[in-house]
Amino acid sequence: MSHNRRDGRLHQRMVYEIVRTLADGSCRDVRMARRKAAERLGTTGRFELPTEAEIEQALKVHQSLFQPEQQPAVLNELRRQAVAAMKTLAPFNPRLVGPVLTGTAGPHNRIELHLFSETPEEVILSLLDRDIPWHDGERTLYFSGGVKRSYPLCRFRAGDTDIELTLLPLEALRQSPLGPLGDRPLQRASLSQLQELMGE
Repeated sequence: MSHNRRDGRLHQRMVYEIVRTLADGSCRDVRMARRKAAERLGTTGRFELPTEAEIEQALKVHQSLFQPEQQPAVLNELRRQAVAAMKTLAPFNPRLVGPVLTGTAGPHNRIELHLFSETPEEVILSLLDRDIPWHDGERTLYFSGGVKRSYPLCRFRAGDTDIELTLLPLEALRQSPLGPLGDRPLQRASLSQLQELMGE
């Protein structure tokens, strides 16, 4: 068997492994899922890894085949909740990112929002004023030129849904980071763009 054919089959197996772990919720991070799949198949550094677009498309195909009714219903509900959260957090110019925006979200996914303010404390005080209990963390975002920066993260639950807020400075509104695999700009949507996407 030629190297090209063998690598092609390996590539397909790797995409399948990544999609499987994302679809069943055993891994929610695309970067981590790809790294684990590469290690499992022993392909690290041997050939070109699947791109974010390839993984996203394969995940959509998988969901249409195996979750034809459940996934669209879950996605619509998550987007509805995202609209409500973005309205509440409107002073911070929220932007929806991640699977809820791209359309691949399932029951294991969270709502991911980017918020923008002069200081992270402004957002934290707003959460405290609304009696929203939250847990802090950190999110690393990647930018062109190999630059990566870490930002404060707030996690909380709204009903049965996890919501993550990445707290960014105001100037970050004009500079979109890269997607989780660093091969394309991160998709972001404002409240009005999300509502338009939902046909509202």
